[in-house]
Amino acid sequence: ATITIADTTKPNVVVNNYTAYLNAAGTTTISVANINNGSTDNCGIQSMVLSKTSFNCSEVGPQNVTLTITDVNGNVKAATAVVTVSDTIKPTVNVTTGIVLYLNASASIPITTSMINNGSTDNCGIASMSVSPSTINCSHIGITPVTLTVTDVNGNVNTNVSNVVVFDPVVPVARPKANITVYLNNSGSAIINGNMVDSASSD
Repeated sequence: ATITIADTTKPNVVVNNYTAYLNAAGTTTISVANINNGSTDNCGIQSMVLSKTSFNCSEVGPQNVTLTITDVNGNVKAATAVVTVSDTIKPTVNVTTGIVLYLNASASIPITTSMINNGSTDNCGIASMSVSPSTINCSHIGITPVTLTVTDVNGNVNTNVSNVVVFDPVVPVARPKANITVYLNNSGSAIINGNMVDSASSD
C-alpha cells in the first residue's frame, strides 16, 4: 500500500505595525524583518514577501502592507500590517546676508520672504514661509535680526536669522516761523530757543 503524507496546514503569519521615517531624499524602505513578528510553520517556511517595500513623500501616513508567507509544501497565508510613513526632517532654511535697507519718507519698509529667503529646501516640499518683523521702521535703525520661518508640507518647522542693516538717510524738514517778537528784560537781553522759532518742522 502507498501512504501519501500531505501537509495542508498553512503558516501562522504574525505581523506587527511599523513606523518608517523618510530620509533627506524623501524616501524610505522597509524589509520583511520590520513586519514579521515571529511567524511559524509546522514544516518550515520557504519564503516571505511584502506587498510593498518602498515609500515616498506622497504616502505620508498609514499604509497597509501585506506579508505573504509560503511554506515548504506550497501552503500560503497572508496578514496585513499598518506601516506609518512619517516625515520628521525639518526644512533647510537659507537666508540672504548683507542686506542694507534705507528708510523712506514714511519711515516704513515692508519685508518680504523673497528678500530674506535664499533657496531654502525641504525633502517633501515647503508649504509656507514668513518673516518677523515684516515691517522695518525707525525703531530698527542699525542692525536688526529678521527671522525667516519655513514650514514644510508635513508640519515640520525651522528658522534662520538674517541681520539686516537699516539706515535713515532722510534729512529733517525745517520749517521756521517767518517772524517772532521777543521782549527784552530789565537787563536789556532776551533768550530764544528752537521751539520759539519752529513752525511744525518734521522728520
